[in-house]
Amino acid sequence: MRLKNYKIYISQSYHITTTGDKPMTFPPIARTLTCLLAAALPMTATLAESITLKASHQFPGGKGDVRDEMVQMIARDIAAANVELTIKVFPGASLVKAQDQWKAMQSGQIDMSAFPLDYASGMHPQFGATLMPGLIKSHEHAQRINASPFMQDIKAIIGQGGALVLADAWLAGAFAGKDKCILKPEDANGLKVRSAGATFAQMWAGAGASVVSIPSNEVYNAMQQGVIQATDTSTGSFVSFRLYEQVKCITAPGDNAMWFMYEPVLIAKRSWDKLNDVQKKALSAAAKKAENYFNLESKKLDDKMIEAFKKSNVQVATMTEANAEAWRAVAKQTSYKAFAEKVPGGKELIEKALSVK
Repeated sequence: MRLKNYKIYISQSYHITTTGDKPMTFPPIARTLTCLLAAALPMTATLAESITLKASHQFPGGKGDVRDEMVQMIARDIAAANVELTIKVFPGASLVKAQDQWKAMQSGQIDMSAFPLDYASGMHPQFGATLMPGLIKSHEHAQRINASPFMQDIKAIIGQGGALVLADAWLAGAFAGKDKCILKPEDANGLKVRSAGATFAQMWAGAGASVVSIPSNEVYNAMQQGVIQATDTSTGSFVSFRLYEQVKCITAPGDNAMWFMYEPVLIAKRSWDKLNDVQKKALSAAAKKAENYFNLESKKLDDKMIEAFKKSNVQVATMTEANAEAWRAVAKQTSYKAFAEKVPGGKELIEKALSVK
């Protein structure tokens, strides 16, 4: 039967009613039309599936730590974007221990994290290059490194491990001596030093120091009791652990820093792939905003450290370019050499980083 120039209506009783004729009942056709029309209609926001992501990090929550604030900022901006996406933040290693966050993302226990990438160097030894003496010279240099082939390689390895970088973040650090300034390698000779990581420990040893392995939260007591005489750590930790009460001189980052650590915000690839295009766009925008915030605040951490140490009458020094080059010469014979020999692609990574001026 032909229905020519007629309007068709679908009623709850599955009749087809045509203008000018009596209702005709075709239940199978009506049901088919209903299904086709329903399939053609776009899903509304109210029917879209809401997704919750779990973000974990080890830093204190709600206490002004810029790394926590970076993640919290992303969560707030996503909530305001109203894209059926929620980020629940678990600070202070309350959900996952600091050293286990990379594995937790791989297993699906968490979706996002902010942590020092070097923590995952046991599984991906190339990540050790992101806490390597003298590769990053300043905050401005870190920004140039972010756009370099070196970071492209690092991010490719992150991708192979099942994660993506949402926001780049580099944190500066410093050296401090209990009895004197540490500006050149000779200043470390004979000292007992606590180091933040294996690559720095290799450099300290190359300069003639004895390396003592203790966690950062024990540095204060170790200095007080004479167990160590020098240390390296982030500028934020120097303040939060009140090390200005135990040292005579601190070598601030300045323009020739030796200590920088990469602490990005990461998301598991499997979690990213669950998001629709609107959610991905909103998350990327929120992460970029947080990255810009961190870049500004990380510089302020250096300033706060200098202010706190000067207030406690601690001498604040910075390295000259010649001092930094002397340390790099030691690093090349120790940290860089070991990295190049033991890590697949390690030599090329170091060369790519050093090529960024």
